[in-house]
Amino acid sequence: AVARESTDGQDWLTFSVNDTGIGMTPEQLTRLFEVFSQADAATTRKYGGTGLGLALSRRLCRMMGGDVTVESEADRGSTFTIRLPAQVAQEPEETVAAAVPADRLPPGVGTVLVIDDEAAVRDLMQRFLTKEGFRVVTAHGGEEGLRQARELRPDAITLDVMMPGMDGWAVLSALKADPDVADIPVVMLTIVDDKNLGYALGASDYLTKPIDRERLVTTLEKYRRDLPVLIVDDDVEVRQLLRRMLEPEGYPVVEAENGRVALERLREVSPSVILLDLMMPEMDGFDFVAELRRHEVWREIPIIVVTARDLSFDDRERLNGYVQKILQKGAHGRDELLAEVRELVASSVTRRRRKA
Repeated sequence: AVARESTDGQDWLTFSVNDTGIGMTPEQLTRLFEVFSQADAATTRKYGGTGLGLALSRRLCRMMGGDVTVESEADRGSTFTIRLPAQVAQEPEETVAAAVPADRLPPGVGTVLVIDDEAAVRDLMQRFLTKEGFRVVTAHGGEEGLRQARELRPDAITLDVMMPGMDGWAVLSALKADPDVADIPVVMLTIVDDKNLGYALGASDYLTKPIDRERLVTTLEKYRRDLPVLIVDDDVEVRQLLRRMLEPEGYPVVEAENGRVALERLREVSPSVILLDLMMPEMDGFDFVAELRRHEVWREIPIIVVTARDLSFDDRERLNGYVQKILQKGAHGRDELLAEVRELVASSVTRRRRKA
């Protein structure tokens, strides 16, 4: 039913929907508008849903000066009512807060830029990702998002598609066409199920709404660059080559010329990944790995062996279970190395988060 009514000199539009379904108890009604909650877990299993719809609907209505209410009786049915002002005042021009310069961002925190025109979604993302240890910056539209990306250079960007003015496809195209920000990973978060187009335009990942929270965190953690990578190699040219690969991607780099020096570095920093040569003076890679595993605080740091040595069966047995990947020097390119680093950084951060 749709009606127009006047209360205290203001006109209202009301939209009411009645059903004769299972209804709800007063106790269930108290949880109905909570985020990621539904009236009954058994109902969720039977009928599906994420528990976001009513919470977002109420927030959107309240943003417009209205509200959503419900009346219900168990085994009798429910009545949902949306009440909105019939005349909307002219919206004041939105004041966009100046972006925080990149050099003033707090150190040691992965930064995510959330671009979405829905204020409720931005609020949910900010609260959720902040709780997971990210620094979150939000933008209400495409043009502001591009400006924030250029000024902040975040670790990753989440991007909606359906936005007024400049939509997500246009934003993604503009990001990938700008050499200053083209390397920033963009994760599409949208109800539009067009992964092929997203990947064709340069998206790094594509998640469709409603978003699985754990999957979102795991995806974003691949692109965190707030923990250093420790390079252990006695060849200074190799260390410089690996540094030149990693630093443009935003990874801090710490170097050590052998295993003994690497152990000293570990007392100063906590790396997300170790890139390890095997043949080094004073303490080689095999002895370094053995020593690493004797210390509980270090033994779970993932290791990628990067070596020119042709490993024998015995060599591999000594490393088996202690290193995550073995790459032959000269046989693997930059992209493969970076892909391995990203995956291991994500697993390292996830493990630390779960232990915290």
